[in-house]
Amino acid sequence: MDLPVVLFLLLGLLLDLLSGAVGGILYRVHEEQPPSTLIGSLAADQGLPDTGHLYKLEVGTPYLRVDGKTGDIFTTEIPIDRETLKDCRNKGKPCFLEFEVSVTDLIQNQSPRLIEGRIEVQDINDNTPQFPSPVLTLSVPENTHVGALFSIPLATDKDTERNGVADYTLTAGPEAVALFGLQVAEDRGEKLPQLIVLGSLDRERKDSYDLTIKAVDGGNPPRYSSALLRVVIADANDNAPQFEKSSYEAEVAENSPIGHSVLQVKANDSDLGPNGEIEYTLHQAVDPVPKLLRIDRSSGIIYVKGSLDREEINNLKFYVVARDKGPSPKSSKTYVSIDVTDQNDNAPAVEIRGIGLVTHSDGVANISEDMPVGTAVALVQVSDKDEGENAVVTCVVAGDVPFQLRPASDSSVDNKRKYFLQTTTPLDYERVREYRVEIVAVDSGNPALSSTNSLKVQVTDTNDNSPIFSPTLFEVEFAEENQPGEKVVDVVASDADSGTNAELVYSIIADSSTRGLFEIDPNSGEVRARSPLDREHKERYEFRVTAADKGVPSHRGTATVVIKVLDRNDNDPKFMLSGYSFSVLENMPPLSPVGMVTVQDMDEGENAQVQLSVEPDVGKFVIQNGTGTILSSISFDREKESSYTFRLKAVDGGDPPRSSYVGVTINVLDENDNAPVVTKPSNSSFIRLSPMAAPDSVVEVVKAEDIDSGSNAELVYNIAGGNPHDLFYISPSNGEIILTKELTRKHSGLHRLVIKVSDRGKPSRHAIALVHIYVNETIANVSHVEALVGHSLYTPLDMDIAGDPDYGLAAQRSNIVYGSLAGVAGVVTVIVVVVFIRHRLQREAKSGYQAGKKETKDLYAPKQGPKSGKGRKGKKGKPPKSPKPLGEDEEVSLQKSLKFNLDGVNDSPRIHLPLTYPPGSPDLGRHYRSNSPLPSIQLQAQSPSASQKHQAVQELPAANTFVGTGGDDNSTGSDQYSDYSYKTNQPKYSTKTIFAHCLMLP
Repeated sequence: MDLPVVLFLLLGLLLDLLSGAVGGILYRVHEEQPPSTLIGSLAADQGLPDTGHLYKLEVGTPYLRVDGKTGDIFTTEIPIDRETLKDCRNKGKPCFLEFEVSVTDLIQNQSPRLIEGRIEVQDINDNTPQFPSPVLTLSVPENTHVGALFSIPLATDKDTERNGVADYTLTAGPEAVALFGLQVAEDRGEKLPQLIVLGSLDRERKDSYDLTIKAVDGGNPPRYSSALLRVVIADANDNAPQFEKSSYEAEVAENSPIGHSVLQVKANDSDLGPNGEIEYTLHQAVDPVPKLLRIDRSSGIIYVKGSLDREEINNLKFYVVARDKGPSPKSSKTYVSIDVTDQNDNAPAVEIRGIGLVTHSDGVANISEDMPVGTAVALVQVSDKDEGENAVVTCVVAGDVPFQLRPASDSSVDNKRKYFLQTTTPLDYERVREYRVEIVAVDSGNPALSSTNSLKVQVTDTNDNSPIFSPTLFEVEFAEENQPGEKVVDVVASDADSGTNAELVYSIIADSSTRGLFEIDPNSGEVRARSPLDREHKERYEFRVTAADKGVPSHRGTATVVIKVLDRNDNDPKFMLSGYSFSVLENMPPLSPVGMVTVQDMDEGENAQVQLSVEPDVGKFVIQNGTGTILSSISFDREKESSYTFRLKAVDGGDPPRSSYVGVTINVLDENDNAPVVTKPSNSSFIRLSPMAAPDSVVEVVKAEDIDSGSNAELVYNIAGGNPHDLFYISPSNGEIILTKELTRKHSGLHRLVIKVSDRGKPSRHAIALVHIYVNETIANVSHVEALVGHSLYTPLDMDIAGDPDYGLAAQRSNIVYGSLAGVAGVVTVIVVVVFIRHRLQREAKSGYQAGKKETKDLYAPKQGPKSGKGRKGKKGKPPKSPKPLGEDEEVSLQKSLKFNLDGVNDSPRIHLPLTYPPGSPDLGRHYRSNSPLPSIQLQAQSPSASQKHQAVQELPAANTFVGTGGDDNSTGSDQYSDYSYKTNQPKYSTKTIFAHCLMLP
């Protein structure tokens, strides 16, 4: 088994010259350790020598023993069982075993010192979780819905939370595995097992199920135990009782009479009859709750059942279950916490024990007359089991005796105080040989309780004069770098005794900081330095010297020697680092701080005053003495010089002076003060791109550079303008311009891409480049293309130059011409049919008279069109006038009622006809519904915001086109752009006025 780790946490009170107490020591040990297991070493931990002292265990038996010479604390044959210790019943708090050890200096024969401490007894996993019964019964109604939870009785583990119950598992047979599961909840740090219903229950099919529940603790290795969980399926009950509160808290005074009501819990059930009648029971109540409390099953009132003693248990925690009386009872639970309040029912207890070498036998203590004033005769412990004001105890010494009580430590609490019973005046065996000391303790309760105890003190005769130093404090100044054996100071003591009792022997009481550095002549008291002293290592030494007489027993006196070590200039100035490297931003103004250095000189005074300078001093940097701040005399430009290197010199003010050097490097960091520069291509250059170029092919590469560094030189490319058809894509990282889609005829011509090259600096800088791409098979007229490029350079960048702007207009003209011809052909066909029918009717009319019909020659005469019709002849029979060009307003009106939509892959024209026609308009929809082979009308919403307004869209083939377009013939040769030119502020694709000639038929 591993040895426990000894931890020393706190040294409380300082040791004083006469007597004192040391407290706050904390050790840790696991429980159940074998005998003679080392817990801690007081001599080593307190820095006391392991010889010449007597260690005695005052408090801690029977679990502990102390080695009288070394102060080592060991376990005994009686093992420490954490679960049986009275103060370790609360699992949520650490478990401590208190001890007290007195330390007596056998050489100086001083009053003993009291060392108080605690041992934290750490838990081991030596207890197995236990269920309250090997068979647990749980009633579940058969109409319980899936997901309902039912509490399972808890398993208890005497170990602490870490080794306590950590988890539960549930094992079910084949019939129950699909019906029940386990859910482990956590409430106030406690694991709560709950049975969860996973399926529908049928009591008629099976009325009970046997499951196995296992509780596992958190130890390593873990311990576990199992119990049979019998689930009984009960008849249906609709509603479970519901408590008015989820938890209840109350207080009850200790010593309350049996039958005293503490608290009432109340639950409600909305069912009727037995299903609504509720009875209350205590649930998961562990000892001593069932012994101290009971609950009225009908009213829910909790009564005192046993004797309540706050000193035994101060809090009672448990659950109360409310269960109805239905055939298949339902239940719910609530948490109850009851604090037991204190009553002043305990009188203070006064315990008198021996301390150090002063032993007690049958209530008698023996003390030598030469003991100094303040010598502890006994250790008095006053305690009160109550709490609060009832536990505040006042303790005094009664009568006129030369003794008083002094607190033994500052770590005492109100209900437990420790005092040294010490002398107040010198004792003289020849004057008074015996004292009866009575100690009275009174608490602060109402009414107050008190108790007394007494001690008989016997004075013994002895050599009662000790050596005395004059003065008791020797202060001396001594220069460092001394020679070994050099005299430091003479200390002298005197003894009022005579003869052998006045012969003195001097010695040094050295601690770890002075051991081996100084020596004293035992006869003369001359103190010498055994080795050279170094002020920089330690500039002040303090130790005690003693003078002991040769009496039996020997007496001794002590004095303190303080040596202040004087400085010599024996240390060079020292920079904190072996080299310094600073980084600064460029463009900083002169006299800006660029770095700071720290230099130390271990000497003091003028020997430690350091002056700093720059070497070589070329006027670029200066340094401030005092702060060590390096200032620049220039403004940095990283592109001209990126780093500077020089040395700093430090010189102290000693005589002779000492100096040291350190190297300094100043690295100039980049600022984004340079914009990218495009190196390729030139803004006035162009490249030809074949219309047959395949998509994803690289068209051109834009190259740029930035003389900054880091992210300020990382470039990002993007197309800022001139790409309305999304024909091109540029790689953001390498500037490659890639063709993204196939080129069509409308894409022929010059394309100007506006490329923006940006760096990643903050704020970012950028450059603009123009990339001209001429889409055509060949370049027959280079000068013409160059003229276009030249014109592009003076065209605003927000205007797109992307191919032939007249291409769409030419296509519209062709479609309108074809539509006009188709319309004329249709009109001629209709006229021929009408003439033919009229001719047939006239022939039938000539064959004879038909009764009931009025004969008229205008029966098949064509109807007159509107007065504004374009086919009407003039009044004097003149041929019809050619239509005059439309005015601007008429053109706009016509474009609104008859407009082309060039959307689509091939830009095929569409005619948009309004559903509401102006007066006199031809019924084009009716005409084309009867003549067009294509579907006649499609309804399309003009905009998302006007979804109730539609357009009649007629898809017309070339053969049925009746609308003609004016314009020039389209050229498809390589010189089709010979008359091509750009005009500023013109639309991307200008359209000419579209004329539609609509004829009305009779």
